[in-house]
Amino acid sequence: MTETPVLTGDRLLDGLTASIVERGYRDTTVADIVRHARTSKRTFYEQFAGKEQCLIELLRRNNSDLIDGIRAAVVPDDDWHTQIRSAVDAYVAHIRARPAITLCWIREAPALGVVARPLNRQVMSDLTELLVTVTENPGFQRAGLTPVSPPIALILLGGLRELTAFFVEEGRDVAGITEPAVAAATALVAPPPD
Repeated sequence: MTETPVLTGDRLLDGLTASIVERGYRDTTVADIVRHARTSKRTFYEQFAGKEQCLIELLRRNNSDLIDGIRAAVVPDDDWHTQIRSAVDAYVAHIRARPAITLCWIREAPALGVVARPLNRQVMSDLTELLVTVTENPGFQRAGLTPVSPPIALILLGGLRELTAFFVEEGRDVAGITEPAVAAATALVAPPPD
């Protein structure tokens, strides 16, 4: 019985995830990935050109899950403060469940250079668009708030990524980023004082 490519690809991504948790991305080899996936190198190379492409696909899916989780957590009609907290809580829950993968997204993907640039740009574009869209929700409109601009959203995201990396690299509980993230997001969208 031949496995379908989707199931094989999923198993390989799970194998890469297990190896990253066990050894880190840089020390992971294709042999490690296939050992965790319980498949062969031949099968791996039928799906991916190398471990870099496997990582890019893993991060693409991980970031898609992150965005979907945030989108599902935010209730557009809620008060804008509640929406910000819901978005941050969903982000933190995602990171807490996958700290090693998150660190790969922040540190390893940019190190791949030009091959990962489309992924990095797409993810930041998608996250920026998500923040702009959230701040257009009825809860923000009722408060008379102007939606954040893409550059402001990108500044917030860049700072949040670096804070996240700091906590993960230090082995700290990522829940510690919740209050600073909520405060920063609130400050960026709140109306200026009179």
